[in-house]
Amino acid sequence: MAFIIEDELRKLPASPGVYIMHDKKDDILYVGKAVSLKNRVRQYFQSSRGKSTKIMQMVSKIHRFEYIVTDSELEALVLENNLIKEHRPRYNTMLKDDKTYPYIKFTVSEDYPRIMLTRKLKKDKAKYFGPFTSSTAVNNTLDFLRKTFRIRNCSRNLPKDIRKQRACLDYYIHQCDAPCQGFVSKDDYNKQVSLALEFLNGNYKKLTDEIQKQMNEASQQFKYEEAAQLRDLLNSLLHVTQKQKISSESMEDRDIIALAKDEEDVLVQIFFIRDGKMVGREHHYVQVSIDDENPYILESFVKQFYAGTPFLPKELWLQYALPDEELISNWLSQKRRTKVRLLVPKKGNKEKMIELAYKNAELILSRDKEKLRREQLKTTGALNEIEKLLGISNIKRIESFDISNISGAQSVGSMVVYEDGKPKRNDYRKFKIKSVSGPDDYASMREVLYRRFTHESRYSKTDSGFAVLPDLIMMDGGKGQVGAALEVLEDLGIELPVCGMVKDDKHRTDRLYFKGSELELKTRTEAFKLITRIQDEVHRFAIEYHRSLRSKTQVKSILDDINGIGAVRRKALMKHFKNIESIKNADLSELKEVSGMDSKSAQSVYDFFRK
Repeated sequence: MAFIIEDELRKLPASPGVYIMHDKKDDILYVGKAVSLKNRVRQYFQSSRGKSTKIMQMVSKIHRFEYIVTDSELEALVLENNLIKEHRPRYNTMLKDDKTYPYIKFTVSEDYPRIMLTRKLKKDKAKYFGPFTSSTAVNNTLDFLRKTFRIRNCSRNLPKDIRKQRACLDYYIHQCDAPCQGFVSKDDYNKQVSLALEFLNGNYKKLTDEIQKQMNEASQQFKYEEAAQLRDLLNSLLHVTQKQKISSESMEDRDIIALAKDEEDVLVQIFFIRDGKMVGREHHYVQVSIDDENPYILESFVKQFYAGTPFLPKELWLQYALPDEELISNWLSQKRRTKVRLLVPKKGNKEKMIELAYKNAELILSRDKEKLRREQLKTTGALNEIEKLLGISNIKRIESFDISNISGAQSVGSMVVYEDGKPKRNDYRKFKIKSVSGPDDYASMREVLYRRFTHESRYSKTDSGFAVLPDLIMMDGGKGQVGAALEVLEDLGIELPVCGMVKDDKHRTDRLYFKGSELELKTRTEAFKLITRIQDEVHRFAIEYHRSLRSKTQVKSILDDINGIGAVRRKALMKHFKNIESIKNADLSELKEVSGMDSKSAQSVYDFFRK
C-alpha cells in the first residue's frame, strides 16, 4: 500500500516513543525520541521557518516514517540510543568511533587472586579498575604490577591445581612467586595482593610508607638482599606516582567534557578523574551538521558515549547545560544505581578544568586538520568527483564485482563494498560459480548478480552484505560486463546506476563506461585513485578465493587418485607430512608410521609416486 504522509500524521498517538524516518530506498535517515510523537513528528512537515538547513534537507528525502510507542520518555531515550548505534543514520549526530574501554580486573574472591585486562564488567565479585584510555596503558600497568608485586595471571585453579603442572616462564623471570608450586604461602601472596590493590586504589602514601617500613626492618635484621629489593620497589613506585600531576580538591570520580568546533568538524574532549586524580583523557570526533547547536551536540555525545561504557562517574562537568538535563541525569542515575549529577561550572577551579578540556579539544582539532583534510579528499572528496563525472548524486555505497578462473576451471566471483570511500570488509562476499561451464565471464557475472540481488537475507535483513542496496555498481570491465549487469537488474525490476571500469594498455582504469559512453578519468584526481583502489581490491579478493579453492582441489585430486586412500587417510597423510612433496619423497617405512596406514595402503602411496 502507498504511504501517504498526511494520512499517517493524523494517526500518530500523543504518547512518548521513538520515530524513524526512511528514504525512498528504505534506508534510515534519522532516529529521534519524543514526549509526544503526534506533536514532534508533525513539526518536521510544517512550515520550514526556523528549521536548520540539515533538517530541511532531510525532510525533502523522507519517503515514509514509522514509530514505536514506549511507556516513558526515559524508555524512549534508551531505545533511541540502541537504534542509532545499530543503524547509524545519516542525519543523526553520532560518534565517528565506537570504542570499548579496557579495565584491569583483579579476582580478589579467589584464594590466589589474578590480574588481567578485560573489556567487560561482570557481577563476579572481582574488583575492576578503569576505564583506561587505551589497552597499551592497561598492559603497561599490568607489566608494572607483575614485575613489582609478582601477581599471577594464569588460569590455573588454585589451590586445587598446586603442583599438577610445572611452573610457567613468569616464575623464572621473577614476575610470579609460583603459588602453583606452593613456593609462596597464601598469607605472603595476599600481602603482595594488598600492596597491588593499594597502588591501584591510588593510596600511594600508605603504600610507600609500608614498603619503607619493611625495608628498614629487613635492614635491621641484616637481610640486605631483601632490603635492596624493597628499595628498588620503592624507587619504582615513587617514579610512577610522580607522573600524576593533575588532582582535584575532592576525592571523587568525575568526567570533564568540552567540545571544540570549526567550520567543518566537531571534537569532544574528556578528562577522566578517578579518586580526585586525572587518570587519562581521550577525544572523539562527532559527525554533525555544522548548523547544529553546541548544547544539542554535547547532549547527543553524552547519550551515545555513556550508553556504550559500563563505568559511570558520580559527576559530569559539562561545557554547556543539556537541553534534556533532567532526563539525562535520571537515565545515568538509573544506569549507575546512584545519583549522577550534571554540572556546568561557572567559576573557580572547576571552570578552569572545563577551559582546559576546551583548549585541549581546540589544540587536537587544529593538529588533526591537515590529516583530516587529506582523508576527506581520499574518501568523500573522491566520491564527489565521481558523482560529478557520472552526473548522479548521493553516492554512499559502491559495490564492485569480478570473475576469476583459469581456462574456465574453478570459476569464482567476488563482491567488494566501499562505503563513504572506505572498504567495508564485513560486507565483502564471494561466490563459487555453479551454473556455468567453461570460460564464460559474462554468464558467470550474471549468475553472481542474480544471487547477490535475490539472496534471501536481502529481504530478511539478516545479512548486511546483501540487505543494503548499493548507490553505484562498478563492473570490472567495459560494455559487455555493464550490459550483463543491466540485463540482470532489468529482469529483477531494480534500478541502479552501473558503470564499467575500462583499462588502458597498462591495465589501469583510465575510463568509465556509463550510459553508452566512455568518460575519461584524469590520473591525478582522487576519483582515479579511489577507483584504482576498488579495482585492485576486487581483483585481489577474487584471486585469493580462486587460489584457495585451486590449492584444495590439487591436494584432493592427487591423493584421491591413489587406491585405498580415502578422506581419513588423506587427512592423516597431510597432517603427518604437511605437503605433497614430503609425501612424494617419503620411503615405505615413513609412510607406515602415519596413523591409520596399513602396509597395503603405504605401498599404494609409495608405488603411486614412483610410476
